[in-house]
Amino acid sequence: MISRESNRRSFIKKSILGTGAAILGPSQLITAAEHPGQDSEQKLPREVWIATLSQQGMVAENHKEMIKVVTGHIRQLAIYHPDIYCLPETFPFVNNVVKIPDLKEIAESVKDGGPIISEFSNLAKELNAYIICPVYITENGKYYNSAVIIDRNGSVAGEYRKIHPAPGEIEIGITPGPPDPPVFITDFGTIGIQICFDIKWQDAWKKLSHKGAEIVFWPSAFAGGKMLKTMAWLNQYYTVSSPWKDTARICDISGEELAWTGRWAPNWICAPVNLEKVFLHAWPFCERFDEVHYKYGKKVRIQLFHEEEWATIESRSPDIKVADIIKEFDFKIQKDYLREAEKTQNRTI
Repeated sequence: MISRESNRRSFIKKSILGTGAAILGPSQLITAAEHPGQDSEQKLPREVWIATLSQQGMVAENHKEMIKVVTGHIRQLAIYHPDIYCLPETFPFVNNVVKIPDLKEIAESVKDGGPIISEFSNLAKELNAYIICPVYITENGKYYNSAVIIDRNGSVAGEYRKIHPAPGEIEIGITPGPPDPPVFITDFGTIGIQICFDIKWQDAWKKLSHKGAEIVFWPSAFAGGKMLKTMAWLNQYYTVSSPWKDTARICDISGEELAWTGRWAPNWICAPVNLEKVFLHAWPFCERFDEVHYKYGKKVRIQLFHEEEWATIESRSPDIKVADIIKEFDFKIQKDYLREAEKTQNRTI
């Protein structure tokens, strides 16, 4: 341990003096962050186009009219050919002029279908895209705040039930979902879902990471801000929000925002993420980053976060897989690195 720390200090000292690998200042090693896919004429093998909505300013007479408003926005986004659309928490019943009906009148059955699920199933099939459709679900006399995943064929691929309903939801009859959140296998990767108040508890977010989620979608009543960004870097997966109001955003595995709504585009965004990307603890692997650069150049992007001592490595070439880079240079993704550190610590107890 003393030898390793001594080597680390020596490496940093040489870097500061400019005689070692130049990772602490301007470096040819690190490519400036660009909009994902901006410099690629063709889609990368694991590039996923995500569309997400904010209901900021959307008003309708009733839930049927709100569905028309939302589907209108989805059709606007279809020009980008998104792989998946995410809609806000129980979106049909938000910003309605008419009072929301009782749960028994609007809740649908996943098994038997319902008017809302059926409409978005048809739309998903038409657009050849996944849709995360948050609605109220009923089963065995209970009601759930749920997000139904509809696949490209218009079939229901799964359902997530909100684990932590807010007190007001409990009062109107919403039942908490199972505490162990499922992951869903899509044709582009593994995804998970959390809903609104769930963000106040970290357990389920961690479980989704342990189960291999690469993107976690978060339909919500509020925008989340720093909390959503924190969940991304804590768990090293992309996070995507779709709120009733304010900002919808897509966050990188490092917690940085990749795309977001705002004054000039208040209701929707569509942007790509690259799942050929991993999160590393920078030391000691940074000692070999220059080797990666000199061998692969633009084909592999390394981004350093100096103060946090993080790094992300991303393949920008259809011929290169991140797993092969990890193996070739004896890197470890941060989850594995920390797991091994804990084992070492436990052996000393």
